[in-house]
Amino acid sequence: MADLKERLLPPKPLPAFNGREATNRPSPSGRQPIQVVDLTGLKKRGQGLRSWIRVDTSGNSQVLEVDKFTMMRRCDLPARDLRLLDPLFVYPSTILGREKAIVVNLEQIRCIITADEVLLLNSLDSYVLHYVMELQRRLTTTGVGEVWQSDNSDSNRWRGSANFESTYSNTSPDYLPFEFRALEVALESACTFLDSQAAELEIEAYPLLDELTSKISTLNLERVRRLKSRLVALTRRVQKVRDEIEQLMDDDGDMAEMYLTEKKRRMELSFYGDQSIGYRSVDGASISAPVSPVSSPPDSRRLEKSLSIARSRHESMRSSESNTENIEELEMLLEAYFVVIDSTLNKLTSLKEYIDDTEDFINIQLDNVRNQLIQFELLLTTATFVVAIFGVVAGVFGMNFEIPLFNVPSAFQWVLIITGVCGVCIFSAFVWFFKYRRLMPL
Repeated sequence: MADLKERLLPPKPLPAFNGREATNRPSPSGRQPIQVVDLTGLKKRGQGLRSWIRVDTSGNSQVLEVDKFTMMRRCDLPARDLRLLDPLFVYPSTILGREKAIVVNLEQIRCIITADEVLLLNSLDSYVLHYVMELQRRLTTTGVGEVWQSDNSDSNRWRGSANFESTYSNTSPDYLPFEFRALEVALESACTFLDSQAAELEIEAYPLLDELTSKISTLNLERVRRLKSRLVALTRRVQKVRDEIEQLMDDDGDMAEMYLTEKKRRMELSFYGDQSIGYRSVDGASISAPVSPVSSPPDSRRLEKSLSIARSRHESMRSSESNTENIEELEMLLEAYFVVIDSTLNKLTSLKEYIDDTEDFINIQLDNVRNQLIQFELLLTTATFVVAIFGVVAGVFGMNFEIPLFNVPSAFQWVLIITGVCGVCIFSAFVWFFKYRRLMPL
């Protein structure tokens, strides 16, 4: 991993060159040295160079310093698609199929996939480096290799086209084009990353929830609140990846647009077909000598034009039929990772349900405690009412007047006994009434 980091790190910038010193210092050969002017400060905002990691079909990787507009021309992408890959902005997971590229934004993996290469923003994130290593490993084990070599001879061109057609027309179930292998590694990395985060959340959540059920405290409630916030954020990210894969599976046109190798093959075949018209013999002429359009009769030109139109129609019909048949490869690939991401979503859903059940259980416990406090408060209020009766009796006998009862020696004892018995009877009557109305447990 350390060697890969050193190789993928962008090169260190050269020290600033002083143009005045270069002009004043003579060269050893006596020639006037070339003046170097530092133009980095003259670049407009948003047009700076960015470091990209390029991985070709053979598994070779290199670091490129490319600005945004060069990348747009290279991959034939609009600016809004490149903005999805900008690490300064946070965009949801997206998979877009374009004419010559596939734009992938899945969690940490942000790349552009073409029929010949994969371009990633150079990052020191471990998941990006793991993606590069895994893609290189798969490409080196099952690499397609060079399809044809450019040569000036016509025979090599025809041999290259035949090799190209035989290579890309492989219909074995284990064969996947380059762009789908790169997309598969990206989907695998994203699903693995999300599943690992879900597993870590599960390991942390279940003991915490069990501790909360046994001991309800402010600290445990705060930890559960933070845990639930992380769970909601992770569920939203997993749901977005799942919805993106499901949307691709439901749209056959988007899936057909992602067959970049097939579109490149058709372009190559049409190029060779148009080029072969000029090498055909007219009225027994040589194959190697092209026929001049000026000297050829108008009937032959009209015939060649009608043949090219018919051939293009036949190629378009055959390509549409092949798209409907070959789209199953991409659909099966997306379906496999749809099952994986759906399993991760089910884990998070089960964890959320467990948290909701724990919250319901805690609420039941708190309601039970609250009910017990209310019952105790009711008993206390009743006892306070009974004690208030003694206060009333004491207030009556504390009046400033004389009665014969004050002269009886045992009068004070009888007043206490009668008042106490009346208070006990009143208290018992209240308790019986509360039990009768089921305001207190029996």
